[in-house]
Amino acid sequence: MARFVTDLTSGRAGHRLPLDYSVNSLRIVDAVIEGMRRQGAEPDGRVAEALFGLGGYLGEVMVRQAGAVWVDFDAGQCERFGQPVGVRMPDGRVWNPLGRVANRFAYGSQESVRTFYLMLHGRHRPGETGPDAA
Repeated sequence: MARFVTDLTSGRAGHRLPLDYSVNSLRIVDAVIEGMRRQGAEPDGRVAEALFGLGGYLGEVMVRQAGAVWVDFDAGQCERFGQPVGVRMPDGRVWNPLGRVANRFAYGSQESVRTFYLMLHGRHRPGETGPDAA
């Protein structure tokens, strides 16, 4: 997962995106996905790789900004989410950032990744500390 995210932010994927792991940078993720949609891209090949990388980026924002940790999904979760990994929030809830990005591509702006992040349950918010901070 880290390789895909590094490729997006370092320029190895062909274009360096100004992604800094902030919540506001998720606007860029939404814009990139919308651009792919408008160009009529199909979710295969390079587009699938880009979406996977953007999903990894969303997950990493969740880790860095909301206190999540990356987890390998068990067999049942893999079947349900269609992905091998996700993130667990401080409150124990498990989320699928890779799937969220795929949904943003498939269904459009009503599946905004930035809005998804802002509405997350179980995330630490700025200024909160301790194990009970949600």
